[in-house]
This record gives sequence, C-alpha cells and structure tokens, in this order.
Amino acid sequence: MRTTTKFRQLLNDPGIIQAPGAYDCLTAKLIENAGFPAVYMTGAGTSVAQLGRPDLGLASMTEMVANAASMADILDVPLIADADTGYGGILNVRRTVRQYERAGVAAIHIEDQEMPKRCGHLDDKKVVSTEDMVQKIQAAVDARTDDDFTIIVRTDSIAVTGWDDAMNRCDAYVKAGADALFVEALRTSEEVERVGKNLDVPLLFNFVESGKSPLISASELEKFGFKIVIYPASALLSVAHVVEQVMAQLKEKGTTSHLLEDMASLQDCFEVMGLSSMLAEDAQFAMHS
Repeated sequence: MRTTTKFRQLLNDPGIIQAPGAYDCLTAKLIENAGFPAVYMTGAGTSVAQLGRPDLGLASMTEMVANAASMADILDVPLIADADTGYGGILNVRRTVRQYERAGVAAIHIEDQEMPKRCGHLDDKKVVSTEDMVQKIQAAVDARTDDDFTIIVRTDSIAVTGWDDAMNRCDAYVKAGADALFVEALRTSEEVERVGKNLDVPLLFNFVESGKSPLISASELEKFGFKIVIYPASALLSVAHVVEQVMAQLKEKGTTSHLLEDMASLQDCFEVMGLSSMLAEDAQFAMHS
C-alpha cells in the first residue's frame, strides 16, 4: 500500500496521529522504530542540521525535497513534510507538489507567510493576502497526481492579522481544497480549544518545546478536536543539548569512556538502519552467483 493511502487511512481512523520530527534518516528511523504511525520532516531541523542555518526560509525546495526523499526511502510509515510557502508563486507551488509526490512523501503543509518566511514561533512574520493563498492552494490541489496525497494548509495569521482574519482564512482555505488545517502559534489552551470548536476539518497542532504554544498532551489535543500533532523540535533540541554536554566532557577529560552507558553501541546504531537485514540480503544473492 502506498504511504499516501496509509496516511489517508490514519486520517479516517479514530485516534490522534502523533508524528515526531526528524531532520535526517537516523532520527526518522528511530521515530519509526519507537512505534509512531507517521514521521514529520521538520523544516527548521533540516535548515539547522543540513544547512547549518537558522529557520529563516533559507532552505530551497530542492534541498528540502532531497532530505525528504532520503527519509521516505527508508521508512515504511507515512512521511509528512514541511513545504514552507511552496517556494514561490503558483507555478512554483505546482512544481513543489509534484516534487514531493515523486519523493515518496505522503503529506505536505504549505503556509501563507510572505517570502522569505521564518519560523512560526518567531516574531515579525508577514502573511500574503487570503486571495493569493487561495490561488496557491487551488494550484497545489490541481497539481497532485495521487488523490491520496494530503495537502495541509498552515496559517500564520493569528500573530499578524488577528483571530477573526485567521478564522476567515481557514474557511477560505478549506473551500479552496485544503485537506487539513494547521493554525500556527496558538498562544493559550483557550485558543487551542476554540480552534477545535470552530473548524470541522482535520486539524494539526504544532508542539514546540520553548515555542509560543502551550505544551498540551496528545490525549488533551484529541479531546479538543485535533487529529495530528507534530513535534518538530523534540529530537533536534535533545541532540543539541546532549552533544554539547558530551563534547564538554570530552574536552575536559580527554575521553568518553565514562559515558559509554549513555551511548548506543556502534552495532546498535548500524542495526537501527538495517545492518542485519542488509547483510542477509547480500548473502542471499551471493549464494546464487
């Protein structure tokens, strides 16, 4: 079964979809192995880990699709990917949808920020007009060749133009063909609950440690009416903290021998990425040569 179809089934099945964020193949596989039904490719993590830059819209469509393609290639569960603003106008959005489809991604989200965009939990964002975003959504829906490919539309308008405009945009975006909505940077539990009551489509919540939104559990989000929750920064922030500590210890002591209990073995690390099955496959074909 195609992962696009798997994701559509997840949307139709009961229960909230938890999709932790990966920025490379290792983090993607660890998430899948932990038993999550989907993986989220974080744009912020991609920018930080692959480009060495903060999340200020510097990653190109080509760079983002390449990272997504690598992850999709080693995953059996659906991959949801950040597609930023669609990387330009209507023609860019159409190309973006086709490229992510070909990369094996099950769902993308595109947003209504102006380019260059920035992390949704930073200040001083700007949004395009509702009319311009509606055209982008219509172009995205028309461009997909697989009807199960899911198009999630994100609005950053609450922090820019206010609540009423954000809700009006959500209505317009659904009418334009959005399969799900992602209302970014909700600031209170009350706002989260209001969104769930106001909108009758699958809703995505962005769980960002140290971001602007409250850190609400998946079970509570489900009660509020949310269908998907992504955790884009959990792995990234954890790795940044742990590696910083390990490097400080290595610099101070000249060894990491005292930290081995906190590390995976080299064998275990390779096993995450399929060492035994790949060696067995190699041996099987070698026998027939």
